Amino acid sequence: MDALDTRPATSTTALMANAIRALAMDSVQQANSGHPGAPMGMAEIAVALWGPLRGHLRHNPAHPHWFDRDRFVLSNGHGSMLIYALLHLSGYELPMSELRNFRQLHSKTPGHPEVGVTPGVETTTGPLGQGITNAVGMALAEKLLAAEFNRDGHAIVDHHTYVFLGDGCLMEGISHEACALAGAWKLNKLIAFYDDNGISIDGAVKPWFVDDTPKRFGAYGWNVIAGVDGHDADAVDAAITRAKASERPTLICCKTVIGKGAPNRGGTAKAHGEALGAEEIKLTREALGWAHEPFVVPEEAYAAWDGKARGAELEAAWDARFAAYKAAHPELAAEFARRMRGELPASWAQTAAEALQATHAKAETVASRKASQLALEVFTKALPELLGGSADLTGSNLTNTTSTPALRFDAEGRPNGGRHINYGVREFGMAAILNGVALHGGFIPYGGTFLTFSDYSRNAIRMAALMHQRVIHVFTHDSIGLGEDGPTHQSVEHAAALRLIPGLDVWRPADTAETVVAWSAAIASRSRPSALLLSRQNLPYLPKPTQGTLDDIAKGAYVLAEPAEVGLRKKAQAVIVATGSEVQLALNAQQLLAADGIAVRVVSMPSTSVFDRQGSAYKTSVLPEGLPRIAVEAGVSDYWWKYGCAAVVGIDRYGESAPAGALFKLFGFTAQNVADTVRAVLARRR
Repeated sequence: MDALDTRPATSTTALMANAIRALAMDSVQQANSGHPGAPMGMAEIAVALWGPLRGHLRHNPAHPHWFDRDRFVLSNGHGSMLIYALLHLSGYELPMSELRNFRQLHSKTPGHPEVGVTPGVETTTGPLGQGITNAVGMALAEKLLAAEFNRDGHAIVDHHTYVFLGDGCLMEGISHEACALAGAWKLNKLIAFYDDNGISIDGAVKPWFVDDTPKRFGAYGWNVIAGVDGHDADAVDAAITRAKASERPTLICCKTVIGKGAPNRGGTAKAHGEALGAEEIKLTREALGWAHEPFVVPEEAYAAWDGKARGAELEAAWDARFAAYKAAHPELAAEFARRMRGELPASWAQTAAEALQATHAKAETVASRKASQLALEVFTKALPELLGGSADLTGSNLTNTTSTPALRFDAEGRPNGGRHINYGVREFGMAAILNGVALHGGFIPYGGTFLTFSDYSRNAIRMAALMHQRVIHVFTHDSIGLGEDGPTHQSVEHAAALRLIPGLDVWRPADTAETVVAWSAAIASRSRPSALLLSRQNLPYLPKPTQGTLDDIAKGAYVLAEPAEVGLRKKAQAVIVATGSEVQLALNAQQLLAADGIAVRVVSMPSTSVFDRQGSAYKTSVLPEGLPRIAVEAGVSDYWWKYGCAAVVGIDRYGESAPAGALFKLFGFTAQNVADTVRAVLARRR
C-alpha cells in the first residue's frame, strides 16, 4: 500500500501502525509544530520491534529503568512523536493529556526526546548523529559489563541496543566516527534501523546524499540487511531475528515513504517538519480507514500494544536470575548493584583524602597532565568503573595507567578486560560515546584530547551537561604554553567557551594537589560533567600554608597567599586571581610588589563554576568587597570581567609558533607585567 492508496487497513499490524500515525499527526497539528513524517513512515518498523507479541524489545512500562532492559534510541529525534506514541500505547506513565500537550511548556513531550523528562526515554536526541553514537556507547557498556560480571550459568547482563536513524544521522560525520568503532569493537548486540525515505527538509536528498549506505556499513564491519520493505512488519520482524544471530552490529536498511498514509504530502518534504493541516489530516483518516476523533485510540489498539504484562514477566525472570547469581556470587552481585546505582565505594572519601595528603607531602613539580596521570594511578586502582580513553593522543594526554591496559577484542569479539580505549582521531565520536556509556550505567567514562580540539567535541559536551551525566573530559596542552605547534594547537578562547556551558564544571588546576582535587570532584559529581584543562609544561608545587588551604581547593577558589606570608604586616591592597600555570606568576608578582611595600592577596581559582556555587560569605571571604581584582589567565580576557576585575592579564589574539618561554614573555605573562598591571590599577585608584 503506497502513500496514495485509500484502501482501509484492517489487520492488527495496520491497526497498531495507524494508531501511531494518528497520534503523530494529531499532536503535531495541535501544537502546529513538529515532524509527523518520520513517525508515520516508520510505524510498521516500530510495530515489528515494539510489538509485544513479536517479542523483540525487552522492556517494562511499569519500571522503565530495570537494569537488563533493552535500550531504545530514537536518533532521528525530530520524530519524537514516534517514541511518545509508543510509550503511551505500550503502557508507560505518559497519558493522552501529555500527547495533547506536545511541545508545550513543562509537558513530558518536549520537541525532542529528553532523558529524565519522559519515562522510557534513554537519551536526549535531536542533534543528528549523536543518538546512534550514544547507542554505540550503550552497546559497548553492555558488552564490557557482561564480560566482567557474567559467570557460567548466570547471564545477568544480556540485552540489546536498538536505534532508529535517518538520512540526517548518516550525513553527520559523527556517525562515521561512531559506526566505524562499533564495527571494530564487534558490538553484536547493536541493531540499527535506517529509515531510508530519501527526504530531508530541503527535499529529495539525491542531489547531495549519494552514499551507498549498505556498502559503507559493510566496510565498517557491520552485518547489513539491505532492501527491507519498511512497511512490511513481517519483513522487518524477520530482519531483526537475523540481526540477533549475527556476531557483528547490524544495520537494517528499511525503504519507507515519509508521511506514509497522507495522500498529498506523503513522500514529500512537506511531511517532514510541519503539520499536515486539517484538510490533509481529514483525507489521511479516510485513506487509513481511521474513523476516530483526534486523540482517540480504540481499545483493541491499546490491547494490541499493551506491554505491561510481558514487561512484568521479563523483569521478574531477570530478578530470579539475579537472585540465583547473588546466591552463587554474593560479592560480585553487591559490586554490580553498587556500580549500577552509580554509587562510589564506601572507602571513596578516604581514598580521595589520602591521595590529596600524599600529593601534598610529595610536592612534585610536574606538568598538570602528568599530575592527572598520577591521580588516575590511584583512582583507577580504587575504582574499577573508571573507563578511560584518548583520541589518538594517549602519550600526550596521559590518560592510561597501570590499572587500565588497552581495551582490545579478539576475533570472536570478546574483550580482553582492558579499560583504556583507543578512539582514534575521533574527538566528537569519543565525546558522544562517553555520554552513551554514562547513560547506560556501570561506568564512569573519561576521555582525552588537546584542549583546542574541544571544539570538535563541544556539542556532545553540551549534551552531557543537558542530560546531567557524569562524564569527564581530559583536555591537555591548555594554552600557548604548548609552544612550537603554534596557534592551530594553542588554546586561547577554549577555557572561556567551555565555562559558558551551563552545568559543566571546568577545572584548570595549578599543581598536583589541585589536580587531585579536580579529579576527586569530577568522579564524585553524579549529575554534572567535568572538563579538566591541563598543561603540557611543568608547574611548580604551590605552598599550602594550612590544612584549611588544602581543604578549600574543593570550593573552586581559595586564598593561596596573604601579604603576611611574604613579609608584609598589613592588609591587602588588591587581589590577584589566577588559574593553572599562571598562578605561579601571581605568586612571583606578589613577591615583586612586596619589595615595593605593596600588599596583595593571591587567589587560585581552579574552577569558576564550583566557586560560583559557594555561599556568599565564603565568596566574600576570598574576594573581599572594595579590593581591586586583577585576573591572570593565558586565555581571552572577556570572561573575567564578570568578577568585577579592574584589569585582566590575558591574550585576545591567536598565538605563535615558538618555545613556550618565548611566547609567555611575548604576550606579557611574566611576573613583572602582572606586578606592573597591579601598580597601574592602584595608581588609578589614588
